[in-house]
Amino acid sequence: MSEQRVAVVTGGAQGIGAAIAKELAGEGHKVVVVDINLDGAQKVADEIGGIARTLDVSDPAAVAAFALALKDELGRVDILVNNAALVPFVPWSELTFEEWRKIMAVNLDGMFLVTRALCDIMTAAGYGRIINIASNTFVAGTPNFAHYVASKGGSIGFVRALAGEIGKFGVTINAVAPGLTETEGVLESPHNGGFAYVLPAQAFDRKGLPADIAPAVAFLASEKAGWITGQTLVVDGGHTRN
Repeated sequence: MSEQRVAVVTGGAQGIGAAIAKELAGEGHKVVVVDINLDGAQKVADEIGGIARTLDVSDPAAVAAFALALKDELGRVDILVNNAALVPFVPWSELTFEEWRKIMAVNLDGMFLVTRALCDIMTAAGYGRIINIASNTFVAGTPNFAHYVASKGGSIGFVRALAGEIGKFGVTINAVAPGLTETEGVLESPHNGGFAYVLPAQAFDRKGLPADIAPAVAFLASEKAGWITGQTLVVDGGHTRN
């Protein structure tokens, strides 16, 4: 078995996920870039010498098959970054149960399914790092995101609860909560207008970039963070201050 650590990054085809994949590759890890957009995942994987895999994280059978194939191919999974998410902009007056369930299926169920499928590999090995990408909207209570904020709050609650169960196996689980970040998806959506409100509230007078988020994830994924678990690190340029 190779001594090189294996990192799985879901939603790694672009934005924050791609930046995390590149950061972890720069730390010397073999990175599996996972995304429903295989072409995008392959582009990132080719750039960093990683592996691309397509996956709908909300599909239980697909996740189970992915985990089995990954274990057979690489023999290990040391780091999991649950980044895959949908980021909608829907006012409460227009929010339907169908849309609510769609967001929960990817953002919350997907996080559970991938963690459930890969965590046993980590506990059996006696080592693992799990990082959920949450959101500072859970702290800020940002409007027009009720289902998204609820899903990210669930992600943080999951981190707090699971930490006490898997720590004895040498596995940590934490969350990183970015603020509004200048990604491809944000620039092409109504979220782009949020910078006018966010920038004046930040400590820094510039837009957050994916490269601002990735180092925090890389630290929590490192051996140096072995005494940190069950925590949420907000990385938003001082927009929210706890």
